Amino acid sequence: MHTFEANGVTTAYQKTGRGAPLVLLHGGEADHAMFDDLVRALSDHFTVIAYDQRDSGATRNITATYSLADLADDADALIGGLGHDRAHVMGTSLGGLIAQVLAARHPDRIDRLILSSTWKVNKSPLEVNADVFRRLASYRADTAANAPKIAEFFFPPDCLRDRPELIEIFRGNSRDDGQKARRGGVLAQPVAADLSGFDRPTLLLAGSEDRLIPNAETFAIARDLKRAKTRVIEQVGHVSSIQAPERVAEAVIAFLNS
Repeated sequence: MHTFEANGVTTAYQKTGRGAPLVLLHGGEADHAMFDDLVRALSDHFTVIAYDQRDSGATRNITATYSLADLADDADALIGGLGHDRAHVMGTSLGGLIAQVLAARHPDRIDRLILSSTWKVNKSPLEVNADVFRRLASYRADTAANAPKIAEFFFPPDCLRDRPELIEIFRGNSRDDGQKARRGGVLAQPVAADLSGFDRPTLLLAGSEDRLIPNAETFAIARDLKRAKTRVIEQVGHVSSIQAPERVAEAVIAFLNS
């Protein structure tokens, strides 16, 4: 891991491969490691930059609260700080929200944009999928015991039967209580994210078996974009970069090289 300092944050990142830069923005409870297999599948085609957001992985930041706007500004600073005028950007789940705010606040920093398994900024998770998010909240009272139930919202049943080790992802993480509170509070802070002026090509990517974020919620973002395409990866759940990295890479490469 390398580090980059800006905005009072020491951001830990990996930079792998060759070609045009592609920045990956991970989900809310993950870190850059969720993209490990995807990075390997993409690194022959792009210079892939996968980093840990605030209160994630090896990144270090002060204990002040922050918003999606702050996280988007971190991404902007990292891209510029690594010497790139602009980069392709892919955000998944919460990372997709950060990517939308980045596109609104720093549109010239993005070449092409990919929004995967995500939803419209400022729409609460309860508006997106109330029953599932309420059940997840109850299960997280005891993640060690409820990890198998939590995993079912992120990976399809067949995937979990074939790869039961994925359940361990949900038994807890290394964040302390302060880090969890700051990450959990991000979505409670409204942020300006007007995409009407963003004119870069955008791909909205979803897994057909995503039980957490309905495909319709991801594809609804197209209404705010000038140049949007949609693509469904069949038989894949919410965390497509772990379940089917080669198929995700195929979709990403086809879009970015089109």
